[in-house]
Amino acid sequence: MLHPTIDELTQGKMNRYELALATAKCARLITDEYVRQRDAAERSLTGNKETDRPIQTMIDRELRDEKAVQVAVNRIYRGDYVIDLPDENENEEF
Repeated sequence: MLHPTIDELTQGKMNRYELALATAKCARLITDEYVRQRDAAERSLTGNKETDRPIQTMIDRELRDEKAVQVAVNRIYRGDYVIDLPDENENEEF
């Protein structure tokens, strides 16, 4: 069984489609952060094998070792990313 479950993530406040959309957006932000950290690590290399640290040690472990979607799900579950849902009353037309 996967943890956290969909019910734990949605908490009855949103449907699965909204959760999937929010997770995809979070995963994109995480991927962009990984690319930014990797570019910064590559620019910091001097070309000296004796003094340069490996690129992998300069990148955040969570971004480096986990898939972006799994990191996004974990961050949504922990509350690091908050899904802002539109108010149902705002969408009503009179």
